[in-house]
Amino acid sequence: MVHFQDVDYAYMATEKDNHASVSLFMDKFGYTKFRTPAILVNPVNHHCFRISSNIEIARLKIDQAEHLYRRFMGSTEFFPNDIGNILRNKLSLGTWVAYFKGDIAWGDFGSAGQVPNSWAMLSVWNSGEIFKLRLGKAPFSCLLYTKSWWLIDKIFPCLKLATIPDFFNPFGFYFMYGVYHEGPFSGKLVRALCQFVHNMAAESKDENCKIIVTEVGGRDALNHHIPHWKLLSCPEDLWCIKALKNEGTNKFHELTKTPPTRALFVDPREV
Repeated sequence: MVHFQDVDYAYMATEKDNHASVSLFMDKFGYTKFRTPAILVNPVNHHCFRISSNIEIARLKIDQAEHLYRRFMGSTEFFPNDIGNILRNKLSLGTWVAYFKGDIAWGDFGSAGQVPNSWAMLSVWNSGEIFKLRLGKAPFSCLLYTKSWWLIDKIFPCLKLATIPDFFNPFGFYFMYGVYHEGPFSGKLVRALCQFVHNMAAESKDENCKIIVTEVGGRDALNHHIPHWKLLSCPEDLWCIKALKNEGTNKFHELTKTPPTRALFVDPREV
C-alpha cells in the first residue's frame, strides 16, 4: 500500500509535441517541466552483429551488479533505493559488463574497487512479458516499404539488410536500463553491449521481441554510441514534475532549476 503522505513528488511523461497533454498537466494540474530525455529504439533483425574479438562481455552476479550500481550510479537522478529488488525481479534478464581484453582479469573486476580504464555496464528488462505493442493504422507507403525490404532481404540474404520487423501484429520488446560507461574508449564498449543485447533478442525463443528500447539523458554522450533508428526514436521525451507537499517549496524550486546531469537512471518498472 502506498501512503501518499510519504510521497514528495509526482511526475508524468509524454511526448514534447503532445500539446494537449502538456497543456492539461501544466496549466490545469500545476506540473512543471523537468527533464527531456531521449527514447532510443532499435529494431531486432534476424542478422546477428559480429562483436569485436578484443572486447570481453561478462555477466555479473546480482550482488556484483548491485554493488557497482550503488557505487557508480547511486547519486544519479531517479536512482531507486531498492535496486536489488529490480535486479532480482524475474523480468530482469541480467546485467552485463564490457571491457577490453587484457585490461583486467575477470576475477579482479570490481573486487577491491578495481575497474578497467574503460568499461561499460547495462541491464536488460523483458517488458514484453508485461504488455505488447502494435502499430495501428500505418500509411500505405510505410507498409509498402516494410514489405519491400522483407522481400529484398529474403532474396539477397547475403546483403544482411537492416529490415523493419513486423510491427502490425502484437510484439514485445527488451528495455535496457542502468546503462553506464566510464573511460576514454567506453563508447565502443556501450555499442558492443547493445549489439550483444540485440543478438540475445534475435536468438531468443521469444520471436515476438521486435525492438530494443532505452531511455537516456537528452544531453548524454551515450546517444551517439547506442544503435537506434531516428525514425522510431523520440529525441525529446518530456518529463514534468509536481510537488505534493507545501513545505518542500524551496527544495522543489532548486530541483527544477538544477541543470540535468549527464546520466539518468530509468526504473524499468515504470516503463
